[in-house]
Amino acid sequence: MLQTALTTALPPIVKEFKISINTGQWLTSGYSLAMSIMIPLSSFLMNRFRTRRLYLTAILFFLTGLTIAFFSVNFYMMLVGRIVQACGSGLLSSMGQVIILTIFPPEKRGSAMGWYGLSVGAAPVISPTIAGILADTIGWRTIFLLSISIMLCTLVYTLIEFSDCIPNKKVKFDIFSFILSAFTFGGITLAIGNFGTYKFVSYHVLLSLIIGILAGVIFSIRQLNLKQPFLDIRVLGNKCFAISALTIIGVNLINMGSAVIFPLYFQQVKKKSATISGLAVLPGSLSLALVSPFVGKIYDKMGIKVLFIVFASINIIRCLCISLLNMPIITWGMSKIPASKTTDGSATINSFRIVSGSVGTALFVSVMTYIENLVKDSKPEPQLYGINVVFLSMALISFIILLFGIFGCE
Repeated sequence: MLQTALTTALPPIVKEFKISINTGQWLTSGYSLAMSIMIPLSSFLMNRFRTRRLYLTAILFFLTGLTIAFFSVNFYMMLVGRIVQACGSGLLSSMGQVIILTIFPPEKRGSAMGWYGLSVGAAPVISPTIAGILADTIGWRTIFLLSISIMLCTLVYTLIEFSDCIPNKKVKFDIFSFILSAFTFGGITLAIGNFGTYKFVSYHVLLSLIIGILAGVIFSIRQLNLKQPFLDIRVLGNKCFAISALTIIGVNLINMGSAVIFPLYFQQVKKKSATISGLAVLPGSLSLALVSPFVGKIYDKMGIKVLFIVFASINIIRCLCISLLNMPIITWGMSKIPASKTTDGSATINSFRIVSGSVGTALFVSVMTYIENLVKDSKPEPQLYGINVVFLSMALISFIILLFGIFGCE
């Protein structure tokens, strides 16, 4: 819920804290970035610690971050709250998938992941609308108050019903690999996020990008040479899993990018309220959540290729069917690797999913800002022109996904 809730509430927050849109978008991309750093660590944590205790710890982290954000008096305090939330959220999202893949047999995983997709998809779907209404009527802080109430109920339910289910084993924590992963995701995301504000040849962009790429190369080489890797990226050697990961990257670039761009369009170009911007994206987003359980069943019966081609073809025309592929492609990719690599596969694909969402937010806002500045003297509505270029880019990504579906899967 909190990953997309601030998309419609972002303009009021930007106004209250007197910051730019490029700075404000770090409340969403920074959240995703922190999740992407946390998720590789989740593989170690799930192997090392008991499931119930770890799940409760993640919930407490999330609640702490929500409380900090609720009482924030400036942008930086709120950003700290968002980062703490993301630490809990990253762990919860990874654990959810591994738990489902552990307790359900292979023939039922598609359906189970479909229902999981509904549960994790429903909140992001309705949260922009709820957030818009709350921001317009009571104030954006009530978004966090509502989330605190929901998480308190989750905490109580977990204390009563939850039990250990993921097998544990002794694993060594490789702190150097963890630091390298943080520099990799952090450097790349920071560079893309700064692209709309600073020149490419600057330490804000180019230096951050170089650091991120170099850290990523060293991280990859280190993981391939460790007997007990921090994150076993060898799972990417499986063709189907690699295609699954690349598709998730493309899907989430579009998903999170459009989640930010749509509200900016309605509120800043069309001068509509946060409520209207939330309602405008609700119909398409609601279909995203409702279709998830059914596409799980389709995957179980017909395989991934049908979903691949259908999704990508439709998405070229309109970036609408995000969830048609989201959970089935993860289930398909995970089914192609050994069961002993489930935690590594989940952490790897979730890392790509979250960092691509973070990059998508930063990338498309930066592209919009760059194009807007480029044509502001020659076009009557430069921001609208920038938004058009953004959606053209999304259509191109969809076409690439279509090629994966046609040529990449059986």
